[in-house]
Amino acid sequence: MDFGFDARTTELHEALLRFLEERIYPAEAVHAEQVAAAGDPWARPPVLAELKAEARARGLWNLFLPDPRHGAGLTNLQYAPLAELTGRSPHLAPEALNCAAPDTGNMELLAAFGTGEQQDRWLRPLLDGEIRSAFCMTEPAVASSDATNIATRIVRDGDEYVVDGRKWWSSGAMDPRCELLIVMGKTDPDGERYRQQSMILVPRDTPGVTIRRGMTVFGYTDAAHGGHAEIDFTDVRVPAANLVGMEGGGFAMAQARLGPGRIHHCMRLVGMAERALDLMCRRVLDRVAFGRPLAEQGVVQEWIAEARVRIEQARLLVLKTAWLMDTVGNKGAHTEIQAIKIAAPAMAEWVIDKAVQAHGGAGVSQDTPLAALWAQARTLRLADGPDEVHRASLARRELRRHTTHPA
Repeated sequence: MDFGFDARTTELHEALLRFLEERIYPAEAVHAEQVAAAGDPWARPPVLAELKAEARARGLWNLFLPDPRHGAGLTNLQYAPLAELTGRSPHLAPEALNCAAPDTGNMELLAAFGTGEQQDRWLRPLLDGEIRSAFCMTEPAVASSDATNIATRIVRDGDEYVVDGRKWWSSGAMDPRCELLIVMGKTDPDGERYRQQSMILVPRDTPGVTIRRGMTVFGYTDAAHGGHAEIDFTDVRVPAANLVGMEGGGFAMAQARLGPGRIHHCMRLVGMAERALDLMCRRVLDRVAFGRPLAEQGVVQEWIAEARVRIEQARLLVLKTAWLMDTVGNKGAHTEIQAIKIAAPAMAEWVIDKAVQAHGGAGVSQDTPLAALWAQARTLRLADGPDEVHRASLARRELRRHTTHPA
């Protein structure tokens, strides 16, 4: 394993660093002001369009897609340090580069499983950043940590499918530019457990689609991910051609979609932790308490050293996982994907928490990005599968090695 940057990664890394310093960081305050002035917490302020246009002009666009027909053609290992940089400003940078969830996963899904017609109708405008999309899997009435619990029905009726159910935490649906909902539901509730589910494309303006409310995340709108919505689907009719893949393929496609999404989150979490550590070091060097700088307090030095150790450990596991995904595929990297999905959010949450503590009251205010960073890191211990599910699966996988090949 060689984690050194190749020439292309070096070039993009330097360009992205400049973009962060010159445009993204200065735009954070502008973005907050424009959202407040709009009076709509899910509004997409003008500064975002400006950032997207400039990112595209600088060649920093669709970096996440390894397929050169649609994206930048980077490997996971090449993309990892770039995604990490976007994590330093997760509410602006990923969307500015058209690399924000849930659109990234939805684009990967359409690129891998969509028909030519579906790709022309939906993938192309998503790749161009003209529209946004939502992913509708989680439901309020069932334990969604087990995706086979999904109760939403997708029933064939002649040349149409009829969708009925309720979804929540439908990421992306609160964005005013959201035009597409990718809905997972059951087409065959009596079938084999992992072949009951299918995915279908539902235009957001289809009759019977009702956005009940926007969901906040620790009080934040999470608008960078398009916000999260609770949605009713009542006798929603769409053409049969809107089915993604085959009937019964929904669960497998969801797992294929979530694998890259999980490591993308982890890449950004490393960047979030780096931003928090940077802010913490600046703060403790600047503040004096009890007659000496906070940086000279033993407990603060312990936080800083421990933060560096945890960040480096997580980064190395992210890079190993990315390398495995490139060399042996997502299935071959399954153990590492689960391991980093457990480790990275916990790492970032710990580092950000210590940065908050070092800032005192400022750390929980709107005057630093720390409170929002902490909320996002904590949320990612639930998103794409809670810690406990990944731990249980990882433990079973480890135990199988010993029962299959006993000592």
